[in-house]
Amino acid sequence: MMLRYAFRTVRARKAGFLGAFLALMCAAALVSACGTLLETGLRGTIRTERYAATPVVVSADQNVHQSTVKHKKGKTKVKHKAKPIAERAWLPQDLQRTIADTPGVARVVPELTFPAQPLTASGTGGRAAYGHSWDSAALTPYRLIRGTAPTAAGDLVVDRELAERAGLAPGDRLTVQSTQAPRGYRITGVAAPATDVRHQTSLFFAPGEARRLAAHAGQVTAFGVFPAEGTDPERLRDALTKSLRGATAQSSPDTRTRGTTGQITTAQISTGSDRGPVEFLDAAAARTKLISMGGAMGGTSLLVAVLVVVGTFALSVQQRHRELALLRAIAATSGQIRRLLGREALIVGAAAGATGALAGLPLGAWLYGRFVDMGAMPATLQRTVGVFPLLASLVVTVIGAWAAARVAARRIARIRPAEALAEARSERTSPAWGRVLTGLVLLVGGVVLVVVLSGLRTEPAATPVTFLAVVVLSTSVALLGPLLVRAAAALLAGPLRLTGPGGRLARANLRGNAARMASVVTPLTLLIGMACTVLFVQPTLGDAARAQAREGVRADWVVASQGPGVPAEAARQLRTHGGAVTEVVRTTIRVGLDKYAAQGVTPAGLTRTWDPDVTAGSLDRLTERTVAVSELAADRHHLRPGSPLKLTLGDGTPATLTVAAVYARGLGFGDLTFAHDLVARHVDNPLASSVLVATHRTQTQLATTLREFPGVRVLSPAAADSLQAARQQANAEVNFLAMGLVLAFTAIAVVNTLAMSVSERVREFALLRLAGATRRQVLRMLRTEAASVLLLATALGSGIALAVLTGFSTGMTGRAAPAVTPLVYVCVVAGAGLLALVATAVPGRVALRIRPVTAATARE
Repeated sequence: MMLRYAFRTVRARKAGFLGAFLALMCAAALVSACGTLLETGLRGTIRTERYAATPVVVSADQNVHQSTVKHKKGKTKVKHKAKPIAERAWLPQDLQRTIADTPGVARVVPELTFPAQPLTASGTGGRAAYGHSWDSAALTPYRLIRGTAPTAAGDLVVDRELAERAGLAPGDRLTVQSTQAPRGYRITGVAAPATDVRHQTSLFFAPGEARRLAAHAGQVTAFGVFPAEGTDPERLRDALTKSLRGATAQSSPDTRTRGTTGQITTAQISTGSDRGPVEFLDAAAARTKLISMGGAMGGTSLLVAVLVVVGTFALSVQQRHRELALLRAIAATSGQIRRLLGREALIVGAAAGATGALAGLPLGAWLYGRFVDMGAMPATLQRTVGVFPLLASLVVTVIGAWAAARVAARRIARIRPAEALAEARSERTSPAWGRVLTGLVLLVGGVVLVVVLSGLRTEPAATPVTFLAVVVLSTSVALLGPLLVRAAAALLAGPLRLTGPGGRLARANLRGNAARMASVVTPLTLLIGMACTVLFVQPTLGDAARAQAREGVRADWVVASQGPGVPAEAARQLRTHGGAVTEVVRTTIRVGLDKYAAQGVTPAGLTRTWDPDVTAGSLDRLTERTVAVSELAADRHHLRPGSPLKLTLGDGTPATLTVAAVYARGLGFGDLTFAHDLVARHVDNPLASSVLVATHRTQTQLATTLREFPGVRVLSPAAADSLQAARQQANAEVNFLAMGLVLAFTAIAVVNTLAMSVSERVREFALLRLAGATRRQVLRMLRTEAASVLLLATALGSGIALAVLTGFSTGMTGRAAPAVTPLVYVCVVAGAGLLALVATAVPGRVALRIRPVTAATARE
């Protein structure tokens, strides 16, 4: 019976439920889109290209592992965790004999993979370029379609796609920038893959030259294993696991890592779809990033959606106050009212959830494409869409709608039948103490989050807390909204009187309809607070990092490259002319499972080019056996000069170094600093990201010295800082895009809520018209109300954003100095104001088109 009545109510009041439907549909679309990103991170496939013809691939373990033993109530519990390393881990080449001797193995092909950028005008079409030994061409396989295989050190075979793009043919010469100085090679052949290779360009060298360029003597990237006829790859995988477990258990300690089972192992065996992550390490790492990003976006979206939907339903119930009061007056019980509203919410939520979940699929596809275009994730991680995001979005929307309706119905369901009609005529003036108490608790909780935020010193930890604090503080504003609106009306009483009759009417409405006005203030506050936080978080961090870098770079010139990096030979040539030359190579290392940005720098003459603000110890002690650490890393791991530090280098190699110095400018220079040669041996790309030069020579003289190195430029420190700012802006665009959907949803909610608030006042406008007010005066009253609400929302939203940004800045930079761009802030407020005025004026003009007598006598 109640369900049938709910269906009839929804059908009869379609316009009244339209606002709630739109809010729920947008929320469902947002959650569905984020869910597809999350599912892609969890289940997205990485199709192999390089190993397409290789049934079994043996590679090094790409994770660092940690086991924790806990004793509780006489029981021992071992917990294993694994985190990916930043660089490619390599295998000892002598494992080839062990693999070949395993029963069922017909052939073993060692693989070498290293960066090799062809220097052509046409480039590689956005593809990553890798060098290989021609001996491993069979892994794809690549077959010669023209020319001959490379045999001498100066020979080279290019793939067909590059040959067609750059117009290359056998006999032509091609300069390649690999791990060493750029070198010209004679193209001896063109090879074509037997399968579709879309994401990489392959250059094949003679075996000896490939080993030299790989720069890992006695090691290989992987082994391609071909089973004997009749041998199942999965059974061979098990056999190889047993063989390699025994072989690596006897290897030297510096080549071993501890696996999740507690056994000593360095190798992992991959078959089928597991081969793709071995080939495309960036795609495998992007999975973790996408899971984190999708979860953060989805969680924030859900919190924002709940806050917005509750406000929308509260406004919807308020519009039906008289109708529901009449039901109470004719003996409907409180439980029946709650069930009625709950069933209505389920109907609207189911319709909106189904529509929004389907709309989220193209939205998720667009978002995925933008992330790929911006370089936030590689195209090799293929998008995966299943039924889970759709179902999750539908369920969350329905539950959210039902919960929002129950919260909104709490007051109307509690009033006594005798008070129902009187209650419907005027808004309650006494505060709802439960609501006020909850709002104060959330306000305290938001303040606590800001305090916690001021103590968080890593971006992965601080970012979720930042947006959570904004939502919690905005929720407290929603609950305390009526009191805040009344307080604002009191403060604005004087200025509003000066604006004439419209201002006096606006002040009366602010005081007499504080709950309705508060439902409008909430989404506006959330929009301004969230937008300012999103727009100013990254500049706060980036500006502080660049300021530290500017203060710490003492060099006269910075040598940078438009290609993969600055070769070591370029630095050697600069040193022949005197002065201090510091090569900087960057990587990421792990201390335990904690990840830190790190760099390797040339120790000789370091203090002439680089000053990280050493607070303890000395950089003069920096060698391949020592490390300098930032104050953040020192505090976190209780380090000081002379302390031992166990860590895992970028390629998974464990090391124990002695702390030589502690420095303050970790934000600008990374948390750990090593000797250059140590880091260069354990990264995929040993070329310097930059070279700092302290010299009396001019920019032109330095450029002349480096003329044989294509793509290398000599910049002033200021110009290098500008390039860094541009790169930071590109990285920040990813975060802007990720949170832009939440802001778009909030903006839609602002328009929706304002339109609902104005459209319900047709009868009020008619009475004002009958009392002598003109259309212009009523519209002026609406504009004055909108301006007053905008002023309050701007103050609250700006205050929330300032508090959160200050906490973020204090924790991340050590200074309470958030980077706020005045022009951007003005644009945010102006945009919110434009939305408020349009969403108020358009419904207001529509409402005023109805004849006053007709509107005043119409039934609700």
